[in-house]
Amino acid sequence: MSTRRNFIRISALGAGGTAIAWPLMKNFAKELVDTERLDFEGMRRTPTYCEICFWKCAGWVYKNDKGDLWKITGNDEDLHCNGRFCPRGTGGVGMYNDEDRLKTPLIRTQEKGQQTFREATWDEAFTYIADKLKKIAAEHGPECTALFTHGSGGKYFSTLLKAFGSPHVAAPSYAQCRGPREVAFQNTFGEGIESPERTDIRDTKCLVLIGSHIGENMHNGQVQEMSDAIDKGATIITVDPRYSTAASKAKFWLPIKPATDLALLLSWIHVIIEEGLYDKEYVEKYASGFDLLKAHVQSMTPEWAYGITTIKPDIIRQTAREMGNASPAVIVHPGRHVTWYGDDTQRLRAVAILNALLGSWGRRGGFYRPESITLPEPPHPAYPTPSRTWRTEFPDLYRLSDSVLANGVCDATIPDPSRGCNFKAWIVNGTNLIETLPNQANTIKAIEALDLLVVIDTMPMEITGYADVVLPECTYIERYDEIRVSPHRKPQIALRMPGMKPKNNTKPAYWMARELAKKMGLEAYFPFEKIEDLLDWQLKQLGTSLAEMKKIGVKTFDRTADDLYFAPNEEIEFSTNTGKIELYATAFEMEGFDPLPKYTAHEEPPAGFYRLNYGRAPMHTFSRTSNNPNLTDLMDENTVWVNPKVAKEWGLTNDQYINLKNQDGKVSEFPIKVRITERIRWDSVYMVHGFGHDQKRMKRCYGKGASDTNLITRVLVDPLMGGTGMRGNFVTFITEMEEVKS
Repeated sequence: MSTRRNFIRISALGAGGTAIAWPLMKNFAKELVDTERLDFEGMRRTPTYCEICFWKCAGWVYKNDKGDLWKITGNDEDLHCNGRFCPRGTGGVGMYNDEDRLKTPLIRTQEKGQQTFREATWDEAFTYIADKLKKIAAEHGPECTALFTHGSGGKYFSTLLKAFGSPHVAAPSYAQCRGPREVAFQNTFGEGIESPERTDIRDTKCLVLIGSHIGENMHNGQVQEMSDAIDKGATIITVDPRYSTAASKAKFWLPIKPATDLALLLSWIHVIIEEGLYDKEYVEKYASGFDLLKAHVQSMTPEWAYGITTIKPDIIRQTAREMGNASPAVIVHPGRHVTWYGDDTQRLRAVAILNALLGSWGRRGGFYRPESITLPEPPHPAYPTPSRTWRTEFPDLYRLSDSVLANGVCDATIPDPSRGCNFKAWIVNGTNLIETLPNQANTIKAIEALDLLVVIDTMPMEITGYADVVLPECTYIERYDEIRVSPHRKPQIALRMPGMKPKNNTKPAYWMARELAKKMGLEAYFPFEKIEDLLDWQLKQLGTSLAEMKKIGVKTFDRTADDLYFAPNEEIEFSTNTGKIELYATAFEMEGFDPLPKYTAHEEPPAGFYRLNYGRAPMHTFSRTSNNPNLTDLMDENTVWVNPKVAKEWGLTNDQYINLKNQDGKVSEFPIKVRITERIRWDSVYMVHGFGHDQKRMKRCYGKGASDTNLITRVLVDPLMGGTGMRGNFVTFITEMEEVKS
């Protein structure tokens, strides 16, 4: 069916768009010569922090004597990486060299009745966007504009949007990834987990990974600390229906039946209380609701859990005792991507309760107190006060969420006469919403209702095919960005500066946001013309300078107090309603939710179907690296893991290509290779996320493997905070290509 906005495959358009103002390039080249330094290897290097994933490890960009990009390595002073980059980080060279990159601004147009893109100047693109946004603001209000962002440049587009009068800045990483754990821990300890996670893995004696794939998600610092902990003799307990990399390092692997994790957690709590394995002094001093919790889990024995999880009672007891014996140097890891089954906040509440009982919060080997630097904001006018927010349209939903929900914005974009405002414009920065948001049909329906869609990216991802305007961003190796100030054991900052000249007609986010602000009369919110001047001003407020940071890359500050862990007998007031660690969540009760987590059975796969599980690979980040020439050499397509018993029933063979079909009849767009392995339970299949791209311009990854997002049509929404549970989907196998075509 024809729609207002058709998907357009970005072809070779933009290949000739290389014009960059020569005076600007002369200044850029001079700055590189002046600020680079010759190191002991004879290579010139400039500081950066990585953008391949969002651990943001600080490092150095090296150029050889010919001025070519040579390699990227870690900064020895960086607490995120300790001088060592993962495969993704070293693969940043491929991101820069990818010939399929976006090259020049594009504007959607009509030619002979067909929608296509035409090359445009930056001024044309900004004029088009500014005129559209002004019209939307006049007719509907600026609040009907939203920003989706997942990347460093989002800071500057956020400033632009707030200056325009919209509060709607949504990070898909909240509702689609980490949101349930933040809400769960905030309503237990009064604080969230943050990023990097405040886990003291290097000193732990027992690490429990329940669906957390350390070693495959490659959060660099955690992988290194886990290796150190193993060398020191720490016990690893891995709960996963798949024999993951982490499971291969574990003393205990619990191949749990999918969707039953909460039952296991509750039975662990039962054992720890019944056998007196909890930290009695800690719980008595800091926690509230213990007696209510004890009564709640009285019947949730290992025998009860065995009938649900398939984990034997003696294993449940053994692993609970391992935790108790290691207390308080124990971590029941909260995970990262935790949006699974729709009851995710309650599952993470059980994780938080376990950590509280074991006394690990604020203790060595458990969870430390992070500290970070507050970066000063430059002087600018006050932001206008919005007349409404996304909560205006959903007043009774997701009241425990403390962030704008990406899926909430998506739902509120689809026309509905009962709403006062449907979103009319999206600005999408560095996130491929087609592969990020579950239920692609719903996302596309929302996009078709927009008056304006602007996409900022380095690559022609699927979302660019739906855009009205495509703005090509230069890679992180070619630009300055905001100072990295993420929390850690000590406050630390890191600089990213250009190591190479921008290729083609690409630009950095700060320049884009400021130029667009000028078109919209909002230049006062960007008082510094050049980002270098902004960074230098901010750094000088912190007692350093841009000149110093160019030399060292990373600067570490002393903690304001010696309080990395709780002091013995320290009096602490937690930021909860009771001022205590809340085993019984009073805020949940006030909002009408269970103050103690309860297990509810989830839907089973239909006959002939298997639960679809998905995860990460150490050499790829989401769908953003699938075309990277360096990283595709390591993994160029995903496979579907199938248990040998199931493979025999279906007559499947290793490396056979098949298609997958989900419970709603949705068939994978591209076939996927079978991997037969004992490392997956018989009731499940597994695939790595981020493959199955349908943009032909990305030549290395087009049609390689299957997209798990394409098969996620059923979304189990968490009623507490709106997280999108995506593991309630099931697939079966199509082995005949004729059946796929039909």
